[in-house]
Amino acid sequence: MKNHRLGATVALALASLAGAASAQSDTPLRISMTADIRSTEPGVNRDSNSDAVVMHIVEGLVAYGEDAEVRPLLAKSVDISPDGKTYTFTLRDGIKFHNGKPMTSADVLWSWQHYTAANSGWRCASEFDGRGTVKVTGVEAPDARTVVYHLEKPSSLFLASLARIDCGGTGILSKDSVGADGAWLKPVGTGPFELAEWKRGEYIRLTRFADYANQDGKRDGYTGSKRPLVNEVRFMIVPDDSTAKAALQRGNIDIIEDVSNSDVPVLQATPNVKVAYAPVMSMTALLLQTRDPVLSNNKMRQALAHAIDYKQLAAAVTEGLAQPNNSIVPLVSPYHDATQKQGWDYDPALTAKLLQEAGYKGQPLSILTTKRYPQSYNAAVIVQAMLQAVGVNAQLSVVEWATQLDRYNAGTYQMMTFPYSARLDAALNYEMVTGDKAKQPRKIWDNAQASKLVEAASVDSDPAKRQASFDQLHKLFLAEVPSIPLYNGLDIGAYRSNIKGYQPWAVKKPRAWEVERVAP
Repeated sequence: MKNHRLGATVALALASLAGAASAQSDTPLRISMTADIRSTEPGVNRDSNSDAVVMHIVEGLVAYGEDAEVRPLLAKSVDISPDGKTYTFTLRDGIKFHNGKPMTSADVLWSWQHYTAANSGWRCASEFDGRGTVKVTGVEAPDARTVVYHLEKPSSLFLASLARIDCGGTGILSKDSVGADGAWLKPVGTGPFELAEWKRGEYIRLTRFADYANQDGKRDGYTGSKRPLVNEVRFMIVPDDSTAKAALQRGNIDIIEDVSNSDVPVLQATPNVKVAYAPVMSMTALLLQTRDPVLSNNKMRQALAHAIDYKQLAAAVTEGLAQPNNSIVPLVSPYHDATQKQGWDYDPALTAKLLQEAGYKGQPLSILTTKRYPQSYNAAVIVQAMLQAVGVNAQLSVVEWATQLDRYNAGTYQMMTFPYSARLDAALNYEMVTGDKAKQPRKIWDNAQASKLVEAASVDSDPAKRQASFDQLHKLFLAEVPSIPLYNGLDIGAYRSNIKGYQPWAVKKPRAWEVERVAP
């Protein structure tokens, strides 16, 4: 009964919204979301949907560009001291909050104190107090346009951590975001849209910020040009995928994010609907337990790596949309260069030779997988078939996601297909897989040299030095085969044909700026 009432409420909301607009310019841009947001406070009591909405309202000193490289946003420039421990941000001129007040360095300091206060609930406090990779020892504002951060030691991840979406981009807030008692009211930020209404369970309504201080240039992730081209944006809560697709087909929804691969052919054939996609920073990989008696043999792992036709697998799993990638560094990362393009060639004859040299006698090898994530499951099925074709006794073990996650964390498996969530810095991509298995059994690459290279890439701020570390890591990874990266995920969106400017991108979040409704 509860689901029935919810569906009726959604249908009524969609119908009333469709009939309310009398002109293209007055019709809200309607973006479907599968679940309601948890809060409007950046980085507090948040989830992915909360982040997506909040990032339209608040902005930080820096932000991720289209290629996941960190660039200035509210800061005009960022200067790093020679010792790498002092970051000086010069603020852009003419920035206003949604309440009309000008933004100054005092607001940056107040926002930092708000985020890092005891019991603030900000999920990223541990990233800056020494528990993570960075320790901020002090923040000061020598004048109204300058903010200086002091670090205990150099870190190439400081700016990336400030820009993190789950941190709310460390968005700069007006003091009016909280009440006299310090309790959270709503985000009063500098973004292209401001919060107008949150009707729980139905929609979140944002309105255009007329005084938005737009940056010049083209759209570039969360930076660049961010013009609000519609008067209103509504994030519509539509939990059921079928309901959302039907609403899109009727014209009651303008944009659906996170479309499944299997829905792409149907939507592409739907009149007045278009499909767009972009590679993201997530990764699906075949994990190999290097402490397993059979898989501890490097030649055995090399044999498996050369038994997979990566192009065929990626095409089959993603409806031909994704390209294979044998590197831990995602395809869209600025650090994915010629070295990262090198991978394991599909070579069944070489596999047969390596299996013989490894002394493989047909022992069964289990591939753990789950149907919770269809692409990961389909990849496991295809890998099993390819391994069996070259004489490997590969067996599929399908379990619930919670079980697979427990087995992953405990390291109790031979092989498994596993979907890693996105990391937006190449050092973090390597950090998620590299480490001491005795201390962290979920780690797949227990190599002291690799750990030192990851640490160096986490400290160096010079892109050339970081690239050199990532290149060494990739070559070492190909030689040791601690796992087999298969492909990166996709952000697939569907939208009405009269919507102009919508574009998926690497972080898998909708962006309503630079998007407009045109005459059909």
